Amino acid sequence: MRFRDRAEAGRELAGLLSAAHARGDLPDPVVLALPRGGIAVAEPVARALGAPLDVLVVRKIGAPCQEEFAVGALAADDPPLFDEATLAELGLTEESLAPVVERERRELRRREQRYRGDRPPPDLSGRTVIVVDDGLATGATARAALRHLRRLRPARLVLAVPVGAPDSLDLLAAEADVVLCPHRPSGFAAVGQWYDDFEQLTDTQVLAALHGH
Repeated sequence: MRFRDRAEAGRELAGLLSAAHARGDLPDPVVLALPRGGIAVAEPVARALGAPLDVLVVRKIGAPCQEEFAVGALAADDPPLFDEATLAELGLTEESLAPVVERERRELRRREQRYRGDRPPPDLSGRTVIVVDDGLATGATARAALRHLRRLRPARLVLAVPVGAPDSLDLLAAEADVVLCPHRPSGFAAVGQWYDDFEQLTDTQVLAALHGH
């Protein structure tokens, strides 16, 4: 199983979510992409559901020795959410990661300003909130996003990703009301391995998707 690109992955998710919407399982939906990669997957989902599309900026907190390996994540102005077991395994402390957290917090705020400007975030209270990303590896950023959103009192919280690591998806079942992931390969190593085209999206592409919806 491989996707040609994120748009193809989004169309598959859109078909599954449209069926759930037609059954009445997703009343009053709003789609939130985790940028940048999630926006290209979320766009066809929002279009199929006739739902508003917005973003929730989250940032991975990477291990100092391997920045791509997440040991935690940030969402909005929430405190950092760390994976305590991973910190212990790597011999890291929250204090030692303070410079990384500060750097990622600055980038999070820059992106929020770039994507939203003066536009307020959507009111999610009582709505079905569908969080979309291009895949799920450790689940660190998705977990931070879901915990942030839960405090905003949605009626239903759905995590939708095209492909993900089975163990991480199982852990996130406690964070969302529904976890939708059609492909859960046992040989999962990284999200990009399941896409032919996994080119990094730009801020300009994110803005185009938001303004074009």
